[in-house]
Amino acid sequence: MTTPARKLFGTDGIRGTANKPPMDAATALRLGQAAGRFFNRGNHRHRVVIGKDTRLSGYMIEPALTAGFIGAGMDVMIVGPLPTPAIALLTRSLRADLGVMISASHNPYEDNGIKLFGPDGLKLSDAEEAQIEALMVSSDLSDHLATPGKLGRASRIEDAPGRYIEAAKSSFPKGRSLEGKRIVLDCANGAAYKVAPTVLWELGAEVVSVAVAPDGLNINRECGATAPQKLAELVKERRADLGIALDGDADRLVLSDEQGRIVDGDQILALIAGSWHRDGRLRGGGIAATVMSNLGLERHLQGMGLALHRAKVGDRYVAEVMRETGCNLGGEQSGHMILSDFATTGDGLVAALQVLALLVEEGRPASEVCRRFDPLPQKLVNIRYAGASPLADEAVKQAIEAAGARLGSRGRVLVRASGTEPLIRVMAEAEDQAEMQATVEDLAALIRARAAAGAARKVQAAE
Repeated sequence: MTTPARKLFGTDGIRGTANKPPMDAATALRLGQAAGRFFNRGNHRHRVVIGKDTRLSGYMIEPALTAGFIGAGMDVMIVGPLPTPAIALLTRSLRADLGVMISASHNPYEDNGIKLFGPDGLKLSDAEEAQIEALMVSSDLSDHLATPGKLGRASRIEDAPGRYIEAAKSSFPKGRSLEGKRIVLDCANGAAYKVAPTVLWELGAEVVSVAVAPDGLNINRECGATAPQKLAELVKERRADLGIALDGDADRLVLSDEQGRIVDGDQILALIAGSWHRDGRLRGGGIAATVMSNLGLERHLQGMGLALHRAKVGDRYVAEVMRETGCNLGGEQSGHMILSDFATTGDGLVAALQVLALLVEEGRPASEVCRRFDPLPQKLVNIRYAGASPLADEAVKQAIEAAGARLGSRGRVLVRASGTEPLIRVMAEAEDQAEMQATVEDLAALIRARAAAGAARKVQAAE
């Protein structure tokens, strides 16, 4: 049986501008109906957990989804603003059939998104998303909804934050404390604005919290994991031991050491991998990461006899590779960290606690502990396009192939389309800074030219 194509779902669920298709109430209603029908399995009362971040548009998407699920005969458990990993956790612990997180992660407030989790707390596969999408456009969907007497009900789970707080705290080694540690915590005015400071404080830390006053419009605005500069400055100003920056749904993090130097996901992966490997806790003979992770990380792991298993960009693809290889650690350079001993999806707070545990154990400053390898010079350029993707252009294909051949074992070239936006991402890394720079600039110039030509053709066709 051929799997239908996905059009609504991208690399991390459905995402778009709020109040415009596909991120409008009508689509959310239809998605709730279709997903509710898809997960109507077995002879039991079916349940779905719905969480969200702090975007204003969540007030529109949440009730629309709720109505769709109720119409499909599912009971809805609403938990309000909580991190994405909390929704995955609650889906399993509450024995729900489905979990839903309303969030556009690190995007600005104008965007929103919908992520789905199965009863095992794992993000759905491409095939499952495609089947739900096919149901959404099916003409007979309404014929398979619940009868009036079998409609679902909605309720609010009041203790949901406490459940996640305790689960996060339990990932920190027993017998250790953060007593004496000063931590600057940036919650991006997002989903973790209450639970993350509570976890760190209850573990004994002195917490300096910033970006914990969401107003519906300020999520990720000049704060969080995608804008950690102010965090780094505050870490130095407050003489903190570590800075932690989460993103809007708290499934990723970026750190700042006490000197204000940024620590990205690759370094965090190297740090946790080394610690777990020494303790005999690392499984699968290595870790999973994406094609974006620096070649320096791969060489560092090889020096310890560990493998780097590369996946497509997207933390759910990392999770798939982890399951295939038996790894219990994976992540992305951008800061998504999956520690499957503790969570089924990316959890920035739990990953930060592993780093803090190592700081406590070693008794050394973060500047000495957190930099595990020297990354190869790397640059990423994003090119927006309209119309057909310039990656289909034969000249672009040949240029990418030639650039990779020139670098050989001295570096890498990666050019790919974003899964969430009309962007082409051009990345190169090389041992030589000048060679890397020239490679990126040459490819970017060609792709920009082809993108402009494609946009012009689109305008001409419209006229």
